[in-house]
Amino acid sequence: MSTQLMIVEDDNRVRAALRLAMEGEGYEVAEAAAAESALRQLREQGAPDMMIIDLMLGGMDGFTCIREIRRDHDVPIIVVGARRDTHDLVAALEAGADDFVAKPVEVKEITARMRALRRRAGLTAERDSPHDILLDADPARRLVLSPERGTVRCGGVALHLTGTEFRLLCELATSGRVLSRATLLERVWERGFFGDERIVDVHLRRLRTKIERDPSDPRIVVTVRGLGYRLDPQR
Repeated sequence: MSTQLMIVEDDNRVRAALRLAMEGEGYEVAEAAAAESALRQLREQGAPDMMIIDLMLGGMDGFTCIREIRRDHDVPIIVVGARRDTHDLVAALEAGADDFVAKPVEVKEITARMRALRRRAGLTAERDSPHDILLDADPARRLVLSPERGTVRCGGVALHLTGTEFRLLCELATSGRVLSRATLLERVWERGFFGDERIVDVHLRRLRTKIERDPSDPRIVVTVRGLGYRLDPQR
């Protein structure tokens, strides 16, 4: 079955070119010329398998669109920006994007990143983890990671993590040691991301807001200064 892709781009020529290129790669493509129409399609038809979203849309911008999508969906999102701007990159990742491609878009680059995202989306199901992992034993918020089922539950309620956040948590939970940014990039992003290592910090900061008792004082995902990050389950 073909992979469903939605392209959210207000430039008709760019959107048409992307559609032709993606259909040539075997994707089943839906289009939206505005964030509002993209969100309406998601409400009416459900989320596609992947999305490409331009940041500088007319009306609702791409950053806001991504935040709205992340309220209900974990669909992998690649954002397209007008330039390789660190501020735009960080803001897009903070909003919930998985990767960033600068304009003008090279078809080979964006298709390579999409293939990497698709591979990463399948890693959780392939991981051999027969047992759940207790991350926080506090009875009031018992936090359990289930790698095989692809879930994290807090007090019996499933948390809404993106695929990247979940894979980062699995890597930290199963390694049992400190992992550097470079190691996490290699294991979680494979070869699909070629930018700033701070992408790891952005995703882990967002993950902490979902799993920590106090995100401003993290105790589960701990920063080891000068080395990287480690997981410290709370007993």
